[in-house]
Amino acid sequence: MKINEIFDSEKRSKFGRALPALATIIIAILLIELISLVQYRYTHRLMENELDYRTESELTLKSVRVRGLLKSSEKMVRNYLWPIQRQIKHPDKIYDIIKRIVVTNHDVMSSFVTFKPGYYPDREYLFEPCATRLGDSIMTLQMASEKHDYTQREFYHNAVDSGLSSWSDPYPDEDASGVVVTTYAVPLKDDAGQTVGAFGIDLSVQGIIDTLNTKHNYPSTFFLLLTEDGKLISQPDTTHSQHDDVAMVVSMINDSTCERESSASGLTKIITFNDKEKGKGYAYYAFMKGRPHWQVVMVCYDDEVYGKLNKMRRIMLLMSLAALSLLGYILYRFNRNVSRLHESKLNKERADSELRVAQNIQAEMLPSEDINRPDVEVSGKQVTALEVGGDLYDYFIRDEKLYFCIGDVSGKGVPSSLVMAVVHSFFRSQSMHESNPAHIMQVINEIACEGNKTNMFVTLFIGVLDLPTGRLRYCNAGHDAPLLITSGVKLLPVNANLPAGLFDDFKYVQQQASLEDGTTLFLYTDGLTEMADPDRRMFGLHRIIDTAQDCLKEGKIAHAVLMNTVYEESKRFANGAQQSDDLTMLTINYHRPEEEYVLDEQLKTINDVHQVPEVNKFVTSVGQRLNLEPSLVSQLMLAVEEAVVNVMNYAYPIGTQGDITIEAKATGQWLKFIISDEGKAFDPTQGGNADTSLSAEDRPIGGLGILLVRSLMDSINYEYNGSKNVLTLMKVLGDKK
Repeated sequence: MKINEIFDSEKRSKFGRALPALATIIIAILLIELISLVQYRYTHRLMENELDYRTESELTLKSVRVRGLLKSSEKMVRNYLWPIQRQIKHPDKIYDIIKRIVVTNHDVMSSFVTFKPGYYPDREYLFEPCATRLGDSIMTLQMASEKHDYTQREFYHNAVDSGLSSWSDPYPDEDASGVVVTTYAVPLKDDAGQTVGAFGIDLSVQGIIDTLNTKHNYPSTFFLLLTEDGKLISQPDTTHSQHDDVAMVVSMINDSTCERESSASGLTKIITFNDKEKGKGYAYYAFMKGRPHWQVVMVCYDDEVYGKLNKMRRIMLLMSLAALSLLGYILYRFNRNVSRLHESKLNKERADSELRVAQNIQAEMLPSEDINRPDVEVSGKQVTALEVGGDLYDYFIRDEKLYFCIGDVSGKGVPSSLVMAVVHSFFRSQSMHESNPAHIMQVINEIACEGNKTNMFVTLFIGVLDLPTGRLRYCNAGHDAPLLITSGVKLLPVNANLPAGLFDDFKYVQQQASLEDGTTLFLYTDGLTEMADPDRRMFGLHRIIDTAQDCLKEGKIAHAVLMNTVYEESKRFANGAQQSDDLTMLTINYHRPEEEYVLDEQLKTINDVHQVPEVNKFVTSVGQRLNLEPSLVSQLMLAVEEAVVNVMNYAYPIGTQGDITIEAKATGQWLKFIISDEGKAFDPTQGGNADTSLSAEDRPIGGLGILLVRSLMDSINYEYNGSKNVLTLMKVLGDKK
């Protein structure tokens, strides 16, 4: 039997022995949790029903108490109505009656009688005998005046015009007692049954507030009293609520869009809300029966209502976990001795399996396909010495630029592979918005240095190749110089620099070169040069150059042929010796394809926004000559206008006139607008996309324009060739045949 089959058999045997114990623990956990959950849900539902019942009872009790206070006041007014009607012909005696009302009823702030205007010819036109409480004293006076016109009050119209007895909404009595009161008034009739005025009292709202705040179910519970249209009548004391809490509850009750539920009886409405400090809360409210049709509100919080239940569930859960832990420990001790016999074998198998998974993950991080375009061909190859390696390479195309890198992390195995993954990730993330390889290298170096207690480092080469022009910008961090293959083979001039991960303050500098048509770059790691034969001789750089020269003579430079030839030569040289280091190669073949233009026009203008109409005419003319759809021409016009205006705003200093050249070139497949100027270097593609959630006034200039251009065009490419800014906008047209 094979070793792998033995391991599998032992693993299944161990799993079979552990399965009953594991199943027992899992079933016990599930049963205990299920019982706890059912019990919690059932108890929670009972408490919810109990809370609804208790709340409705409390609201009813508060309503009855408030209604009782109002009813007793109504009864008192009716009792005094008959004596006042008997004294209508003797208005001076009315003062004694209404004063007695205020003296004998502490909650009554004022008592008054208002007569129809001009009822007493020998008295004031507006006549209102009034007794009002001022501190500890009670004074009587004729209250009516031009400023205090009782005929404008709602209670007067209800009593005199409509013959109704009514309560008013609470209001501050600034003319008399100076406190918040509610007025109750009834019609006043003479002996002939004719209504001659209104008789009533001003009841202090404080008495109503005291009635509401006599008792609380929970420490944070508070009660409110609102008018029928939602205005606040009573403000609870600050020991039970804050002003913000009250305002929030009142606002929710008055908000018709606020979600609310009905209690089981349907008499009470419930609003659930969340408070930043107190958590989840409930606002129960109902209307008082009869008049006034006020609303009584009770507010309580989830932590207090269900706090004991939640605490009990946590205690039960902890006790269950303790019991399960004890059970698990017993089962563990029982199974431990048997498991020790298999651990060493299973650990090795597990490690091998994890390494295979890591190897697959690492392979998936590398580019999955070669790039094979008319202007560039890119191929990569990696052969690791162990299951996982510390070499990396990557490449992709963005905005008509080829971004690529190759690197070698110090050491081998899992630690190197982890560093490789980090470096690879940051190369990708930084290259998505940065085209300067030195800046990309700087960020990677700073990240690699951060917390690098093991002193691991990475040699890295980063390049950015502008495909339309062949301009190569690159930055090297201690890596081997690539081969530059044109008509001959030579090394690309590079600054050695320090590897990334050693010193976070090291400054990397960008270098550049211009690639001719047919140029090939061959990049590699030291696993190739240090490939050793059985006699420990190294393959070396000179053998790589010799092989490349042979391939050049035989015409085997294109695509991956060179890379595969070099690798086969290194294997033959090794002559069966074990590979000691990871080996990685990357080949880039650059071609400047000859395009047959169906259109090649240009427009020269200056940095003046008044020239924008001429630019639009130029774009329109190009679209008409290419027979493009009007909608596409409009998109092109908008994109070019945004780009040109951007150049007008930023290329030259304010007040300085400068030239701007716009070239339109088209083949059967694409159309390019090449915008160039001789102003200061400015790359609009490096700016972040605009935050479209901001207002137009707060949004930074530039981001929205480049975002719009990106959405309208298929690619945007910027290059600064030392004297000119060159911005290329490309739109894929497809085959026009």
